[in-house]
Amino acid sequence: MPLDPEKLGLTEEQDLLADHRLAEAVALFNSGEWYACHDYFEALWHETAGGMRPVLQGILQIAVAELHLEQGNIRGATILMGEGVGRLKACPPDALNLDLVALSKCAMQRLQALQYQKSLEGLELPKLLEVQSFNRYVN
Repeated sequence: MPLDPEKLGLTEEQDLLADHRLAEAVALFNSGEWYACHDYFEALWHETAGGMRPVLQGILQIAVAELHLEQGNIRGATILMGEGVGRLKACPPDALNLDLVALSKCAMQRLQALQYQKSLEGLELPKLLEVQSFNRYVN
């Protein structure tokens, strides 16, 4: 059961950062365990109602796109990769202390390759990189 941010005086983002499932989901995402990370992100997404919901959904869609790629479902991968990239464009670039700009750029490269039916060979897999703490407070 997630922490109740109202009782603790935390914001939704702080509440998610305190939830061990987010760290586990990020680790699974970064190790390419798309199905397992999907389970964690989906659970968090279902429990989130505020501004972090689209962030979780965008990351989730990119993970599921990669799962579709592993299963040979190019059409499904293309659709979900596009939805994930589009959703993350409207999110704060450093939400959940993650570099969503780097994630979006990587996912966009993969999306363009899929759209133009080019090989994904040589393109990096998406990663969830932590934002350097000093970047969060620089205007």
